[in-house]
Amino acid sequence: MTPPLAINALETTTVFVSIALVPLGLLTAWVLAAMRIRRGTPRRTAWRYSVAEVGAVFGTLPWLFLVLTPRGGDGGVQLIPFADLIDLAAADPRTIIEQLVGNMLLFFLAGLFVPLRFRVGLLAVFLGGALGAALVETAQYAFGTGRVASVDDVLLNAAGALLGALASRRWWRVSPAPSVAAGVPGATVLRSAGRDWRVTSFEVSRGTDRAARC
Repeated sequence: MTPPLAINALETTTVFVSIALVPLGLLTAWVLAAMRIRRGTPRRTAWRYSVAEVGAVFGTLPWLFLVLTPRGGDGGVQLIPFADLIDLAAADPRTIIEQLVGNMLLFFLAGLFVPLRFRVGLLAVFLGGALGAALVETAQYAFGTGRVASVDDVLLNAAGALLGALASRRWWRVSPAPSVAAGVPGATVLRSAGRDWRVTSFEVSRGTDRAARC
């Protein structure tokens, strides 16, 4: 795990950059939604997809920049699960909060928005977060950032993605129930007395002819 450090200019800059990206993100979402609506996508779906895509990307990039920024240190690799977390338990409360919250924020918004855009479950979000975190930790070590590539960081990043998915789960897309008229060309569903009646265009026209003869 990255050695505990108090909030400094880099962290503060990242927070301000994240806030500054909000108007640009809203503008990007509006452009994407407008393009989708112009192509015939329903307005609600167009906005849902666009906001989810922009939120996942714009909400993750600043934190990726933060964790990949070089810092003074020898770096290293920690592959023993929970070893760094156990050491962190002895730190002061501020350091504990910074480390836990900071690591969980990395993929939190990605976990929040991705299920709103794609049909994925909690396990897929967790595994995707773990894979992304493993790539980040590998990059930290390979690029000589002076940070410690830790398996505990991977677990915390993946847990953050999972928490994000849980936070948005009530708004996940629900698959529509199959229509009783599915597979019947030109079929129309009439609802009467709590029942669904399947009527084809041929039956409707035949009924109209009968009524005319009467």
